[in-house]
Amino acid sequence: MTRVMTWHKGGCHCGAVAFEVRLHPPVKALNCTCSICRMTGFQHLIAAKDDFRLLKGEEALTSYRFNTGAADHLFCRHCGVKSFYVPRSHPDGYSVNLRCLDPENLPDVDLETFDGANWEQNIASIRNQD
Repeated sequence: MTRVMTWHKGGCHCGAVAFEVRLHPPVKALNCTCSICRMTGFQHLIAAKDDFRLLKGEEALTSYRFNTGAADHLFCRHCGVKSFYVPRSHPDGYSVNLRCLDPENLPDVDLETFDGANWEQNIASIRNQD
């Protein structure tokens, strides 16, 4: 059975940032327990660069880095929403916030918990999913 990859739109709360991400069924997302994801409710959909398109809002994005500085957390400077960012686990791609995708036509998503509070000990588990 062939599974069709489809593009899904998303963005920030105020609409200044808009993007599309191509999802590969079955869709898996991670509910990370690290400090920033836990506090912001970020649910990760890992996407390759070719599966992500920024439609508008590059000038509205502001960056925040912490800890190792490897991840580039991108927030809308108007509404403060982080709808996607460049994760240290996949520096050649993006992590899209499942919560920031338009709910219409969103496929079923398998949401798994990732122990990001102990990132170094657990990162191999998500890298091996690729």
